[in-house]
Amino acid sequence: MSDEAAAIPPGPLCEATLGAAFDCSGHGLHTAKPAKARVSPAPIGHGVVFRRAVGGVAHDVPALWPNRRSRPLCTALQVGDGPLVRTVEHLLAALSAAAIDNALIEIDAEELPILDGSAEPWCALIEAAGRAEQDRPRRYIRVKKRVRYRAGDHKQTAEAAPEFRIYSAVTLSHFGQLRWEGRIDTESFRRELAPSRSFGRVKWALPGKIVGLFRKEPVLRGAHAGNTAALWGKGAIGGLRFPDEPVRHRALDLVGDLSLAGMPIVGKMIAIRPGHEHNYGLLEMLMTTPEAWEVVTYDAEGRASRADEHG
Repeated sequence: MSDEAAAIPPGPLCEATLGAAFDCSGHGLHTAKPAKARVSPAPIGHGVVFRRAVGGVAHDVPALWPNRRSRPLCTALQVGDGPLVRTVEHLLAALSAAAIDNALIEIDAEELPILDGSAEPWCALIEAAGRAEQDRPRRYIRVKKRVRYRAGDHKQTAEAAPEFRIYSAVTLSHFGQLRWEGRIDTESFRRELAPSRSFGRVKWALPGKIVGLFRKEPVLRGAHAGNTAALWGKGAIGGLRFPDEPVRHRALDLVGDLSLAGMPIVGKMIAIRPGHEHNYGLLEMLMTTPEAWEVVTYDAEGRASRADEHG
């Protein structure tokens, strides 16, 4: 089945991996523990997979939505009762925006390095490594029907659109309502969203750490003004990178969380008061509503065909 009208393809036509491997090290935002990560090319159909060695045994954790686990203030992945990998959202967002479909991420700790709290360092490393196209049509999840997720004031919607587009809105004390909307591609992500940092009110940082200790769950143990936008009044300690940096970072997180679909999405995402739990709520609802989407490939004229037509 093909579209009658030609359009612009929503992204690259073929799968891709990295042109070369790269290494990165730093401390975790929540655990505060040092971590080293190596991100390497992977073959066609591999997807994005984390590999963590524990007790001399390597455990693979595919970055797919059924493997998502609920943890405070981050996106975490786990297969069965295997080792956890947390705070993966910034790297996943950078890989997704760069249209990297296949990659192996080896990590020697539970949590990826937070770096400066944004996706920009990951984007720079990916750009330096390069993108290598592979000989397989890139498959997309094209939204066909509207899907809504709601939990109190948190409202998220996926609807049909010819491209991957996000509308995000958050309301914060002293800032009022902040909004951001735009198409997500490599250039727009790098320019508009990647530099935005994880954020939080200074007055909530210490209580959050204490609650985490009480619950024996690492929360913000490694947070400081060098890796977060520490909000204070109408600004942040050291300044904001954008006047609306918080809402841009929520859009960044949404890009990373939605990449757990396992394929790039073609559709518009409307996120009111988004957060990791609610991003996952929308994705789970979308993926478990099969009549709301289809898997397609595109040709150079932007015509879509069902992926099963390609065998």
